[in-house]
Amino acid sequence: MAALPVAGVAMKLSSLNQFAGELGNTERMPALFLGHGSPMNAIEENEFVSGFRKTGQEMPTPTAVLCISAHWETRGTFVTAMDHPRTIHDFGGFPRALFEVQYPAPGNPELAKEVQGMVSKTQVGLDHNWGLDHGAWSVIKHLYPKADVPVIQMSLDYSQPPQYHYELARELAALRRKGVLIVGSGNMVHNLRLVAWDRLNEVDYAFDWATEASDKMKTAIRSGDHQALVDFKSQGRSFDLAIPTPEHFLPLLYILALQEKDEAASFFNDKAVAGALTMTSVKVDKA
Repeated sequence: MAALPVAGVAMKLSSLNQFAGELGNTERMPALFLGHGSPMNAIEENEFVSGFRKTGQEMPTPTAVLCISAHWETRGTFVTAMDHPRTIHDFGGFPRALFEVQYPAPGNPELAKEVQGMVSKTQVGLDHNWGLDHGAWSVIKHLYPKADVPVIQMSLDYSQPPQYHYELARELAALRRKGVLIVGSGNMVHNLRLVAWDRLNEVDYAFDWATEASDKMKTAIRSGDHQALVDFKSQGRSFDLAIPTPEHFLPLLYILALQEKDEAASFFNDKAVAGALTMTSVKVDKA
């Protein structure tokens, strides 16, 4: 009877080794931070959706996507490890059509185990309950509308400081050379309490503090001054208003941490919405 569990373990190890081999020796994938904005971007046609779609078309097709979304906060770090992640409608007050959207991309338990094994900074847990939240599927569906690219999510440990997240992200860098597209999904400027709800449809309308914060963020990104962004809590009033809570900003740090010396960061969808949000997205790729 003891041979059965051993055989089962052997099969799993064989499967994992095969997966690792399949991922090896690819061109380095870009890395993306996507300003996801309203969940309605999942079903609307607008310039931001066009920007997501165009970016997806310009990149090589990945073997899988690893997404760090603002909308999955946990104590500790987890990755989704199910074969078929559910589409999570983690919002309220939107049209029924939005709740009917399904994004049936497969999961990738082998990739989840690969991530678990490569991270030394913390113990990564394998999650079988979460799925894909709207921070992930509402934008990835425009990159890969056929839902034929496996997607897993990594959670944000809300108990850890920004420097922790930046350093953790560095441990994921090898995945880029295994065909994995790493996506951070959030918003650089995100203050829902100060949103001008009467100007939701007015693109590129921003309060002065939002413009100031956005400009400083982009200057730091262009110059490679990542530490200024890691230390966002020390950057003054405009940053305090732009980042009242960290969860929408932290995914940006994951993507910047992946930038290598021969790479540049470029911007797309670089506009404000409703005064207190920016849709600014960042692509890290070879210069």
